[in-house]
Amino acid sequence: MSFQNKVVWITGASSGIGEGMVHAFAKAGAKIVLSARREDELIRVKNEANLSDENALILPFDVEKYEQAEEKVSVIMQKFGRIDVLMNNAGISSRGTVLDNTMDVYQRIFDINVFSVIAITRAVLPIMIAQKSGHITATSSVAGKVGTPMRSAYAASKHALHGFFDSMRAEIYMHNVAITLICPGYIKTNISVNALNGSGTKYGKMDENQLRGMTTEECANKILKGMESGKQELYIGGKEVLGVYLKRFFPRILSKMVRNVNMKTV
Repeated sequence: MSFQNKVVWITGASSGIGEGMVHAFAKAGAKIVLSARREDELIRVKNEANLSDENALILPFDVEKYEQAEEKVSVIMQKFGRIDVLMNNAGISSRGTVLDNTMDVYQRIFDINVFSVIAITRAVLPIMIAQKSGHITATSSVAGKVGTPMRSAYAASKHALHGFFDSMRAEIYMHNVAITLICPGYIKTNISVNALNGSGTKYGKMDENQLRGMTTEECANKILKGMESGKQELYIGGKEVLGVYLKRFFPRILSKMVRNVNMKTV
């Protein structure tokens, strides 16, 4: 699959993995729709990726207001007339125990990480079916396969994405629309800084594992290569990715390892 002149919509494009993907797709010759809440940051990313006004669309979108999804899709169609790739990347993490997390935290995590993805995907899918082509991705996580302490809200939301997209993949296999679940491990982003603590306020700390993680540039390049090769799931990161295989083949060993995790460092 070549991304030359393909129309790619990336949510969460103002920072982190999303910003990395903007640069990677720009180098691949794609036309890119950049979405996030902060318009000024989207403009910065567009300019740093050397995207022209002809090949880019700044489309501010707070995905928590996912009822606006169809309206945003209409704006894209007015400019480009098609959507070839949808990168459901916007998301938020959590840092709180089951007893500490309020129900508002669980609700907000699911609104951003799950319900917005479903709404945006449902708004784009009819276009791809009509085109008889398309590629939809969602940024899940290794936590979408392996739950760890202090991550119950985040892990639950990412697990939900796999159930949704596995079902959808079976429903639409005949329409030439591919689906890829992206499961990063530790990537050097501000995801822990922006995470919600148990009361719903910003965690505000950079996790050590995140700080030592893979660069967003390397992560984005691996994502594009995985999409090009038709992967249904991509596991990207360091040794933490081995947790996925331990869960599959040695679940008791993984369970013991997870219990021994120091909750102050995860």
